Amino acid sequence: MKEVRDREKERDQTMEKRIEKRRIVLLPIPVQGHITPMIQLGQGLNTKGFLITVAHGEINQVNHLPGFQFLTIPESLPMSQIKTLGPVEFLIKLNKTSEASFKNCIAQLLLQQDNDIACIIYDELMYFSEAVAKEFKIPSVIFTTASATNQVCGCVLSKLNADKFLIDIEDPEVQDKVVENLLQLRYKDLPTSGMGTLDRYLEICKEVFNRRTASGVIINTSSCLESSSLSWLQQELGVPVYPLGPLHITSSANCSLLEEDKSCIEWLNKQEPRSVIYIGLGSKAKMESKEVLEMAWGLFDSNQPFLWVIIESLPEEVSKIVSEKGYIVKWAPQSEVLAHPAVGGFWSHCGWNSTLESIAEGVPMICRPFTGEQKLNAKYIESVWRTGIKLEGEVERGGVERAVKRLLVDEEGAGMRERTLVLKEKLKASVRRGGSSYNALDELVKYLNTE
Repeated sequence: MKEVRDREKERDQTMEKRIEKRRIVLLPIPVQGHITPMIQLGQGLNTKGFLITVAHGEINQVNHLPGFQFLTIPESLPMSQIKTLGPVEFLIKLNKTSEASFKNCIAQLLLQQDNDIACIIYDELMYFSEAVAKEFKIPSVIFTTASATNQVCGCVLSKLNADKFLIDIEDPEVQDKVVENLLQLRYKDLPTSGMGTLDRYLEICKEVFNRRTASGVIINTSSCLESSSLSWLQQELGVPVYPLGPLHITSSANCSLLEEDKSCIEWLNKQEPRSVIYIGLGSKAKMESKEVLEMAWGLFDSNQPFLWVIIESLPEEVSKIVSEKGYIVKWAPQSEVLAHPAVGGFWSHCGWNSTLESIAEGVPMICRPFTGEQKLNAKYIESVWRTGIKLEGEVERGGVERAVKRLLVDEEGAGMRERTLVLKEKLKASVRRGGSSYNALDELVKYLNTE
């Protein structure tokens, strides 16, 4: 009997030791919209018993989370160079110069962890990670912080012939054609704008989508939003797809790289229910002074209070207009703002994180996308889910006034709000026990525990 007990004790100790060593390495690209969901994913996995190491270059602002270890990778290419190189050239160069330093970091971490790393989960744009994972025989999983539909578009673009596509896309008839009978997407909806020259963009699509050897793909989405795209991906990719979003609903991590001004919450407390239009165009958006002025006058003329997140300094004329009916902050606690009962609409650039946060709080949107996948998300908001309206063409005060009134005052806006609230309930159900996203996370954890 003693011998059996000893064996059982030894087995339990081995299991405990193994559980203690289950470590996952996360590799985000150091951009606000990518870091936030990656940290939220890490927090979700941490609650499932994993230790989390975040390998990073420039995200010291979030290096204090319990259960997380932050490992600095020597910077191979400063993020500041994204402005001079452009996004595509920057990513190509980043991936060429980062592999060696990441390899050294993983080698050191393996020594510290007795060669026990369960998995490397990397942002799909950090595709150099795949070679490192293969060399050390560590399982790897891709994490895409954009929508499943954007992932579909990337797969389609990665297979296109650049020369032929350049000719075809100039043809208006081709622009309006549906892509391979795929969903409701036309060629002109593909997220190519703002990415520099098309041939280089297609080249990076091939790098990101055609050379994968990862064991699965995690997507921050829910099947209730993108069931068709997820089904397409599951067939096309040949590896498990884990739609386990929206991650922000189940995460308490604050991953903002910019200081949030919470004084706006006090201002919102003084406003009428569903009366405020919240304007948040992301951390990267840059607008001309004329556009800012037209926005300010349109907002003023709508006669609705507004909360405006704008990083750059405002012209004096705009400040005077704003001071009567609006409130300006350089950065806001967005989830808290969208959850506030005074907020009736969200004017957004339609980044995927903002889109999910808005739907999850039942807030309809005015869409003003700038580049790439933002335009794709705006199409879904306006035409598929019908939870918002797109502001087309140049920004002018009359159009701004009409859009705000359509969303906050007219019956049309009430219908959008109702549809958004229906999706809100579906999203909440998806992350609860038994929901599709909850089950997807369980499936991912089972996979990670068998490696």
